[in-house]
Amino acid sequence: MKSIKLSLLVVALASVACTKTPNVKWVSTTNDARWEEKEIAAPSKDGLQEVVLNIDTKKQQQEIEGFGGCFNEMGWEALGMVTPAEKQQLLNDLFDTETGCKFNLCRMPIGANDYAVDWYSHNETSEDFAMENFSIDRDKQRLVPYIHEAQKLNPEIRVWASPWCPPSWMKHNKHYACRADAKVNDLSPELSSTEELVSRFITEPAYFKAYALYFSKFIKAYEQEGIKISAVHVQNEPNSAQNFPSCVWKMQDLGILIADYLAPQFKADSIDADIWLGTIERPQIERVNDVLQYKNVLDLVKGVGFQWAGKGAIKDVHAKYPQMSLMQTETECGDGSNDWKAAEHTFDLMKHYFKNGANAYMYWNMILDETGKSQWGWKQNSMISIDSKSKSITYNPEFYLMKHLSAFVKAGNVKLDVDNDNSIVFFDQVKNEVIVLAYNDKAEDCVLNLNINNTPVTAQLSAKSFNTIVVSL
Repeated sequence: MKSIKLSLLVVALASVACTKTPNVKWVSTTNDARWEEKEIAAPSKDGLQEVVLNIDTKKQQQEIEGFGGCFNEMGWEALGMVTPAEKQQLLNDLFDTETGCKFNLCRMPIGANDYAVDWYSHNETSEDFAMENFSIDRDKQRLVPYIHEAQKLNPEIRVWASPWCPPSWMKHNKHYACRADAKVNDLSPELSSTEELVSRFITEPAYFKAYALYFSKFIKAYEQEGIKISAVHVQNEPNSAQNFPSCVWKMQDLGILIADYLAPQFKADSIDADIWLGTIERPQIERVNDVLQYKNVLDLVKGVGFQWAGKGAIKDVHAKYPQMSLMQTETECGDGSNDWKAAEHTFDLMKHYFKNGANAYMYWNMILDETGKSQWGWKQNSMISIDSKSKSITYNPEFYLMKHLSAFVKAGNVKLDVDNDNSIVFFDQVKNEVIVLAYNDKAEDCVLNLNINNTPVTAQLSAKSFNTIVVSL
């Protein structure tokens, strides 16, 4: 048989080989046939191309923390377009711990992000350094109920938060955007800038102190709503001057925020949320170093989060700071195509991030209307689309790709090394199972031969198919 290159993401949950015939569960998805349960059988025809994958469950690497997406205002608005029964089914399909994607680690914004209904922060009262007017009342309309619905299905779900922009009065230009765009914002061109590594935040002690208090009050306010914020990432994309809510930072100033203000504020207020350096969207490790090597920041942060071009930095960061937790914080969102090609791209991202030390993988918009368009003009992909006119619901290919992984891989699994450049393996001594997520990227069927601790399993994979194969040893 001919040998071909097959993209494989492999998740192993066992190490003890046994002599009995293993039990196998197999789910397959193509663009035309979604989430089909299959049975292992001999190949249906001869001459198929073959791939051999050897798995040794003793070759352990990083531990997995989980999978999820982001709670965004526009997602909640889209959910409001369908019937109560349909809405519940959509929520079940994302969060139910038996039949859904089983999302256990999700993101949310602190104030408005680009998929908010419009701009807001939790305190737009200028120079209110004591945060007397801080309020999450806006979030009680959309984000709080969205998270509450997820909690009903998974009470153990963890939520982490990040700001796209501080209160506008804390920025030099007094505006939520950094880049003027007459089509979508009213920022004056003379106050617009796309320069990186220059803080738009007013880096004066009173502002730093007030911003640290802002984070603390946010966490406490959510705790009052029954939602524990497990971690904060200090700034979404600190190098990106956007026409939507954003704030560019000099990286050393993020170190000052963390070490001199945020961590002390959390300690004073008995806040136990983790602090992360995130979300990093540039490939230069030097920018990460500028933060982590300021004073004692390295001891104060739990991990580093990466998205977009930040994927170019994760390998070097993992090598330099092997003790750090690493997260893929926002899968690349495309242009609203919601097609098979987008799922293939996301699969490539998954392979890259897990290969280079990521402990978790986040989708971006879980649900949007059919346009996928933000209030600031960017049309993006989502796992699920709801047509605003017909109210029809479409589960896009990336929904199934995420489920092929998140429905089977649990927190606590440990990544394993395998003898295939396109493979990722995870291990759980308790379950004694191997889970293989394999993509046949060819236009014809192929045969996948697994060798798991010397236990063989063979499956014939359909052309252009994602396959999750669960092997109980």
